[in-house]
This record gives sequence, structure tokens and C-alpha cells, in this order.
Amino acid sequence: MLDSLVADVLAMVPPDDGENTRRTVLGLAGAPAAGKSTLARYLVHAVNETLGADTAGYLPMDGYHLSNAQLERLGRSDRKGAPDTFDVHGYLAMLRRLPVETDHPVYVPDYDRRLHEPVAARHVIEPHTRLVVTEGNYLASDHAPWDQVRGLMVELWYVEATDLVRERRLNRRQRAGGAGANAAREWVERSDRPNGELVKRFRDNCTRVVRVSGVPRIRSGKTLPNRRR
Repeated sequence: MLDSLVADVLAMVPPDDGENTRRTVLGLAGAPAAGKSTLARYLVHAVNETLGADTAGYLPMDGYHLSNAQLERLGRSDRKGAPDTFDVHGYLAMLRRLPVETDHPVYVPDYDRRLHEPVAARHVIEPHTRLVVTEGNYLASDHAPWDQVRGLMVELWYVEATDLVRERRLNRRQRAGGAGANAAREWVERSDRPNGELVKRFRDNCTRVVRVSGVPRIRSGKTLPNRRR
């Protein structure tokens, strides 16, 4: 299954004409902890291993989380991860920049789960990058302004995992971030679960549904040993 996905992604990469870079964007949507970022990083890695360094680049929607200071100002700290806790207009602006700004590096943000904050310019899309893989919860949403996202992508895949698997991962994610057992469970029930139910409503807006397991984890261009998630 994974090899088939890689082949399909390679077919999306525009040809290298040696002069004007053509660039397309593949989106991965799905509920929290479905495996979107793991798959996105692996696909970028696989394309670069096959076609050369920086042929593909990575754009995580989570880089557009509002900062904790802004969430506190808005009174939304307890619902971090909901659709209105992202700078969606900033994310849309980046999606519109990427196909046309091919004469200079474009720096894109990420989210740091240790800091619990977005981090500017952690990733770079190089001038010769021809495919960008982006992923996030709300890429398939029908709600404005998220509904503008789909039209900026060549394809949008829905990454699916069972609720049981996702909530186990979400609980471990909270524990790894320093939450106690009760706090982790309460956060998943109060925030992650309703966010996931919202995301699932837009599944049919995607061009295909992807269910994969055992995807190697990629960090900084290296394949890391797979662990049970």
C-alpha cells in the first residue's frame, strides 16, 4: 500500500524543465492523530530519495496554530486545535504563494509539541521544489474560510484511522507533553474528540481515502525506527 502511494505521489511531481519551476501541492486531511504528519514526512522523504534533494517539501498546517498568548487573549486556550484557533488566512496566503514564488526560498512554520507553540521558519521550500505536501485537520472543511483550501491543491487525501487508535495516540501525546493521566484523558475528551468528529464530517470532500499503518517516521531527513503508536 505504501509503495503504491509513493508511486502516485511521484506521478504528481511536475516535470523539471530546467528553467521555470512548476510546483503543485498535495493535501492530507484527517482527524487528530490519524497519522497525517507521519505520512506526509514519509512521502516527502520518498520523493526526495527518488528524484533528488528538495524535489518535495513539507508544509504543516499546525504551524499556523495561534500562539498561547493569542489563545489566552481570545479565551480559547481550553479548545486549542479547534478551527478558530488557527491563522487560516495566513495558511491560505502561504498556499497561494507557493506555486508562484519559485525564484527564492520560502520559509514555513511548524508546531513544536515540546514548547506547545508555533515556530517560525522551521521548514523551507526551495526554489527548485516541485511538490509540496501539506497536512492538517481542516483541509477538507466546508466552513469559510477553510473551504478555500481544497481549490489550491492538485489532490486532497483523507488519512483515516480508527477512533480507538487515534485516541490512544492522542492520550500518549498529551502524556508526552507533560500532562498527567487524568488531565490527558480530560483534554482528549473535551478538545481532541469533538475536533475529530468535526473533521470526519468532511471526509467525502477528499479525492481518496488512505488507510496505512507501519509508516516509517522521518525526522530531519532520516528514517527512524518504527514504534507502536
